[in-house]
Amino acid sequence: MFGITDYPAFALAIIVFLMIPGPGNLALITSTGKGGIRGGMAATLGVIAGDQILMWLAVAGVAALLTAYPSAFQAVQCLGAAYLAYLGAKMMLAKPGSAPLLNIRPRDYFKQTVLITLLNPKAIIFYMAFFPLFVSPTRHQGLLTFAAMALTIAMLTFLYGLVMVLLTHFLAERMRANPSISVWLNRVAGVFLIGFGAKLVLSK
Repeated sequence: MFGITDYPAFALAIIVFLMIPGPGNLALITSTGKGGIRGGMAATLGVIAGDQILMWLAVAGVAALLTAYPSAFQAVQCLGAAYLAYLGAKMMLAKPGSAPLLNIRPRDYFKQTVLITLLNPKAIIFYMAFFPLFVSPTRHQGLLTFAAMALTIAMLTFLYGLVMVLLTHFLAERMRANPSISVWLNRVAGVFLIGFGAKLVLSK
């Protein structure tokens, strides 16, 4: 299909990668907890937008550029790590009844999640390594093949995000009656965000 080798395996691999815990998943869950279904779906669209930018940068060969200039790659890594640590610290220090970490307007959740996604430059390297595994050398159709792969990833991410948002919203409604649970969940999420940031730097 469109020069993609073993399309079902490609789709299954994307679903598995979507389920791996990371900053994007955490931002999606947090956005749903703070902003409800609208906030969660805005965050989902933010993940999709950020991923699409990184995918097409990978296709354009940005990974090769980052490899040729390690200092630029490390600078983006440090920036991403600092931003995740900043968000994590704010979540850990939040008190019951305090203002939400993210503003209630859906466009703010969208921008927040786009930024979190873009500040993981390793995703470019991942796509550069991942795409060739499913591109047929004999049936490759150039940009059409990559467009089909990008569209598939966007659709699967949207469906995954929808399921996660509905599930998170369902659970959040039952936890609002006990504010202390939300406080501890914020702290746990904050620790994970700081941990993701540290891993981004230490795994260089």
